[in-house]
Amino acid sequence: MSEGGASGRGSGDGGDRDDGDPDTDPLARLADREGWRVEGSAARVHYEGEGDRYSVEFYAPSDCVVYWKVPPETGGETAVPVSRETVPTPLRERIRMDLDAAGVDPEIERRSL
Repeated sequence: MSEGGASGRGSGDGGDRDDGDPDTDPLARLADREGWRVEGSAARVHYEGEGDRYSVEFYAPSDCVVYWKVPPETGGETAVPVSRETVPTPLRERIRMDLDAAGVDPEIERRSL
């Protein structure tokens, strides 16, 4: 995993709304989790394992999670969004745990776009 973060603004289905308080702001709480960083109204974390690299993004305004497959550093390709079904289960479980710890309904991870 990589990259820690700063706080931003956000919302959550569980009644958490951004009131400027880092204790109740889901994005600020995600930024406190290992590897997460916040930019504007989104939080991102990077994972690498078994030869695959992923960027995972949580978008607070729409309460959704998007998985991106990141090419090898030497590949020169562009990251592409991927279906949840192609993402390793342990990674998806970790994302749900992080969302839950940040006060975001972990079920949004399963939401189809």
